[in-house]
Amino acid sequence: MMLYDMPLYRPPSEGQNLILQATLGCSFNGCTFCSMYKTKSYQARPLEAVFADIEDAAGDWPEAHRIFLADGDALVLPMDDLLRILDKLSATFANLQRVSSYATPINLHRKSVADLQALKARKLTLISVGLESGSGDILHRIRKGTTQASMTDALARAREASLKVSATVVLGLGGRNRWRDHIEGTAEVVNRVPPTYLSTLQLGLEASVEGRFMEKFGEPFIWQDDDGILAELEYLLDRLDPPSPVIFRSNHASNCLPLAGTLPKDKDRLLAEVRAAQSGQVALRPAYIRGL
Repeated sequence: MMLYDMPLYRPPSEGQNLILQATLGCSFNGCTFCSMYKTKSYQARPLEAVFADIEDAAGDWPEAHRIFLADGDALVLPMDDLLRILDKLSATFANLQRVSSYATPINLHRKSVADLQALKARKLTLISVGLESGSGDILHRIRKGTTQASMTDALARAREASLKVSATVVLGLGGRNRWRDHIEGTAEVVNRVPPTYLSTLQLGLEASVEGRFMEKFGEPFIWQDDDGILAELEYLLDRLDPPSPVIFRSNHASNCLPLAGTLPKDKDRLLAEVRAAQSGQVALRPAYIRGL
């Protein structure tokens, strides 16, 4: 039976899929708001160990058709290793339809478009990217390790390779004083390089990382309340006008207002739902059932 090196994280959409650890931890692991993988040191797992897990998983779940490569950024692996893992997955799982993984902007910059196309040809067709913010200032304050231009270029590489991109934005990340810059920069990036999916999270900090987040932010950070978050959401939706369809969701458990639609088609409806919540006509998700 395959055993995981815990803790194990994956996007919400991967909850029903097979998860395979190709790496442990996160090769960057410097974002101040993120508490994932803080108990692990990054390492690439030996291929023989990965292959053994594939064989074990096939014995337990031979019909698996979607597989997520964990941990934090399997795309950091050398191309030869990734190709061998993907070939092994295809040879082992007869019903394999899709492989996915997290990817950082740094990962994407270290792979050429031809590399990404080669991965797609072997069924790695979806990557999850933490956009977090499109504001260069906010990206610096949260120590994301990228700039707005670099983030835009990374997403453009994935788009050119025809990879599907699931991007996440963290509402509240600029606090009460910098939220407009946070949202304006985010809308600018999304309008320039639309991801396939765009989801929002609402900022929450675990105690283990809150001190560093506050220190590195560079000025007193004032939390947004729900009214402030709704203002950010309205501002974001109002400014989003992507040139190709973007499936939008704010249904992660951290969000105060669950939304679902496709932009730009459903923009007016989504804005109306936000404004209804602002006026008290729609109830917000109770704080006690929200979570990271």
